[in-house]
Amino acid sequence: MPDGGQKRLWRNARLATLAGGGLGAVEHGAVAVQGGRIVFAGAEADLPQAWRDLPGAVDCAGRWITPGLIDCHTHLVYAGNRAHEFELRLQGASYEQIARAGGGIASTVRAVRAADEDTLARETLPRLQALMAEGVTTIEIKSGYGLDLENERKCLRVARRLGQQWPVTVRTTFLGAHAMPPGQSGKDAYIAAVARQMLPAIAAEGLADAVDGFCEGIGFSPEQIATVFRAARQAGLAVKLHADQLSNLGGAALAAEFAALSADHLEHTDAAGAAAMARAGTVAVILPGAYYFIRDTTPPPIALFREHGVRMAVSTDSNPGTSPMTSLLLAMNMAATLFRMTVEECLAGVTREAARALGILGETGTLEPGKWADLAIWDIDRPAELVYRIGSNPLHARVWRGQ
Repeated sequence: MPDGGQKRLWRNARLATLAGGGLGAVEHGAVAVQGGRIVFAGAEADLPQAWRDLPGAVDCAGRWITPGLIDCHTHLVYAGNRAHEFELRLQGASYEQIARAGGGIASTVRAVRAADEDTLARETLPRLQALMAEGVTTIEIKSGYGLDLENERKCLRVARRLGQQWPVTVRTTFLGAHAMPPGQSGKDAYIAAVARQMLPAIAAEGLADAVDGFCEGIGFSPEQIATVFRAARQAGLAVKLHADQLSNLGGAALAAEFAALSADHLEHTDAAGAAAMARAGTVAVILPGAYYFIRDTTPPPIALFREHGVRMAVSTDSNPGTSPMTSLLLAMNMAATLFRMTVEECLAGVTREAARALGILGETGTLEPGKWADLAIWDIDRPAELVYRIGSNPLHARVWRGQ
């Protein structure tokens, strides 16, 4: 944790503060930090006099500073991989066919149940480090590969542990309503167990910051998800939703009905769903990695989201089966290339709007006084380079809570 009194200053920088509605660009800028929090971010000419001669100030030599990046939708904690299923897809098998044959999420569940916490942490760490190496300072990690109380707890404990051992903020999400456990039938009975047993226990132990579900034909119905969301509300936890990815079951509208922080995927969301999300303030989390990997042909309705004023975040959806990606920079390029999102939308989507999608915009996501000093410093000439390049990582330095 940051030293309560330590002062640090980054000067001679160009800032993309992401404050307000745009990039918030500042030429000849500076960021002053005390106790891990930003106390000033703006033009160096406006820097308070007391800060101007601070010893040890970092000369950024004209580099760009953005808020630290935020990956707001990942399934990072798992064991094994699903490269074999990738081969099956190359031979023509669909995501649904693989899932119904016992592959997909179920195969990862078996691997996770067989692994202890140390093994899970060891296998997850390289994925976390890859994201941190690209300037990620906050990451959301979902459970959903345990599908019983013992193993869901295990995954969430590993996620919390990684956030305690490494300089990164980890937000955890309970995704018990991800899929049916292997060998179990009766979705209503399983959902009842999630809502009445698993979720209250996990909430009581403080293992989750939010609750998620998979609303889809191969997942759970809107009515079943609503059962889980009512339990989350009773436990005082925010909700999020995998919605409208493969079909339109009204997931976006359901998320909005429960004032969800976000609805994610959304390839099949209609105008009514977009309007409902806008009214509720629910963020649309765009996940181009999954769209690309499963060779989807229906892009999310970006124009509808713009028309209705729905905020949009961008994330990796890092997971073993449909988006084995650990590059948020690549996710931005995909969002721009595949979905025609603008540079500003992409950068806001991995900073300000990603923080909004996690319910922590008051703490991070922009360069503003009072927020954590989570910074990414880049060797670039203009912010568009962060979206434009493929396979390039121009990160110069990463700062988490002032360190």
